[in-house]
Amino acid sequence: MLDLDGVVYLGRDAVPGAPEALRQAVERGVRLAYVTNNASRTPGAIAQHLSALGAPASAADVVTSAQAAARLVAERVEPGAAVLVVGGMGLRSALRAHRLRPVSTAMDAPAAVVQGIAPHLSYGLLAEGALAVRQGALFVAANADSTMPTGRGEMPGNGAMIRVIATATGVEPIVAGKPEPPLHREAMLRTGARRPLLVGDRLDTDIEGATNAGVDSLLVLTGVASPLDLLTAAPRHRPTYVAADLSALHRPYPRVQRNGDRWVCRGWIARWDGGRLRLDGQGEAIDGLRAASAATWEAVGGGRADEDAVKAVLGSSLPGRVLSTRIPST
Repeated sequence: MLDLDGVVYLGRDAVPGAPEALRQAVERGVRLAYVTNNASRTPGAIAQHLSALGAPASAADVVTSAQAAARLVAERVEPGAAVLVVGGMGLRSALRAHRLRPVSTAMDAPAAVVQGIAPHLSYGLLAEGALAVRQGALFVAANADSTMPTGRGEMPGNGAMIRVIATATGVEPIVAGKPEPPLHREAMLRTGARRPLLVGDRLDTDIEGATNAGVDSLLVLTGVASPLDLLTAAPRHRPTYVAADLSALHRPYPRVQRNGDRWVCRGWIARWDGGRLRLDGQGEAIDGLRAASAATWEAVGGGRADEDAVKAVLGSSLPGRVLSTRIPST
């Protein structure tokens, strides 16, 4: 189950090597599902975009937060009810699939307001959504991502936009997308997966969502999360596996082994000494990060590591072996 933004593509362009890795996975018999918090486009449009990038995809392979939000609303309102859409075609299409009636004004007395990110979201539509929520409409958000990765950098996400209606009305939305359960439930219902691997680039949505669902996760460093984010992650944000990119799907995953107070991964050794993380070795930097993460999480337990205590391993303390310059930057 793959996130899209920051994992498979950035904006309109593919993450380098991602389509090839996914084609190889399909050739080996792996079932792929694209599970995204982005509610702006329909599954068909997303599948077309993925196919154009060279990734194997059909509309049936795509599960969106719009679909999860529509199911959530359909379970709480009468069939055929009006729903005010503060968002794009992805939400409208998902609502129609549940026989709900998308509208654009509070004058239609909608039973619910559903909000998702859209490129041309207007003040007028946000205002209509606020009016409807004040009139008692159920307020649902497709996702609460504060930012979204693009080819130009991180842009404001739906989590930033829903603050307009929430602040104006004092009503917090029910969130359908990751890390909340509705989107995972939608993906499981549509795919029938029993032991999914959730692949993502964000700790606070993808990895936390996997933790909430009790399933394995793979963090790739091609989107939002950085090595420093990983080392200072809270328990609910710690992935099962860590990789530089999707090419790791086709490589043996190395064991990180504990040897006394040291954690070893291939040619790297990590340990805590005097309240500081120490890392030495050689080889691929991602293996050093795997060892450093295991050592750090063991040392801090249920807490979070202090940034200053781990920054040294990402800087000049390892001349010629600087992780932050050898792992793809976000």
